[in-house]
Parts: sequence; structure tokens; C-alpha cells
Amino acid sequence: GKGDFDPSMNPSYVRALKRRCKPNDFKSSVEMDPGNVKKFDSHYFNIVAQRKGLFTSDSTLLDDPETKRYIDTQVATAGSSFNNDFSDSMLKLGSVEVLTGRKGEIRKKCAFVN
Repeated sequence: GKGDFDPSMNPSYVRALKRRCKPNDFKSSVEMDPGNVKKFDSHYFNIVAQRKGLFTSDSTLLDDPETKRYIDTQVATAGSSFNNDFSDSMLKLGSVEVLTGRKGEIRKKCAFVN
């Protein structure tokens, strides 16, 4: 990318990312959940709490009192409610009415309307 970063990120993590991904390097990849790439669990919340999330949306979770409280709880309890919470969220997402036909669109590139 361009070498820019979220200023709220952990400075040592930013330095590590910059060593790994040079400006205009569009081929290198970085794990979104370092050290835990083969599991889907609550480890992500530990990364976010350490301000090591890759995306601005990760650090934004710490700016809202409700989501920060959730992250803090997941970290403190080793994700004790994560599996149930995730299951509940998938059930809710399953009830969303997807737009189809002329009303909907599957984008070929996420950032652009076809």
C-alpha cells in the first residue's frame, strides 16, 4: 500500500508492519489475527485490545463504550461467550433479506458498483 497507518495503532506493531510491507508493495500479505491464523475464536479481541488490528474498523471498536466493554469482557474471560454470541449473530444475519434480481448485485470488485 501507500505506507499510511491508523495513528491509534500500537507503534511497535506499526514498525513491524512497515518492515514487512514496503510502500507500493502489493504482493506481501499479513495475517489479520497474528499467531492464530488456523483458528476461528476470540483471539481477535486480544489483538484489538492491544491496538494491533489491521483495519481502522478494528480500533474503532475501542472508541465506543459498548463495543469496548464487549472486547474487554472477551479478553478477561478468554472469550467465554464468544461461540454463543457468534452463533446468535449468524442466526440474525440469516434472517436478513438479501436483495436479488434487479434489486441486488454481487460486485465483481467490492469497492466498485458493477
